[in-house]
Amino acid sequence: MPFDCQWLVFTVLGKMFYRKDSVDYQFINMKSDPDETMIFRKIYPEVTAGYHTNKRNWNSVNVLGLLSEDLLQEWIIHSYELVVGKLPKKVHKELSEQV
Repeated sequence: MPFDCQWLVFTVLGKMFYRKDSVDYQFINMKSDPDETMIFRKIYPEVTAGYHTNKRNWNSVNVLGLLSEDLLQEWIIHSYELVVGKLPKKVHKELSEQV
């Protein structure tokens, strides 16, 4: 919880890919491909610009809306993969060997 006691932060080797509001459980933030962030915001009313994050790369999602659990899980995995994909190749290889 590097920011405050409200946000649970999930990282890969210190790089944040997901955070969840631990007070009201309504919102999550996740990294997104910059080309997809705006598309998701236009298609899904539950998706807005990332709260206290880079609006180009992050979305906030209201999980109490109509989005399916499968779609949310897909987005979280994609967020993880975006962060892992930016890691140095050596670290990326070591990480994939641990899984």
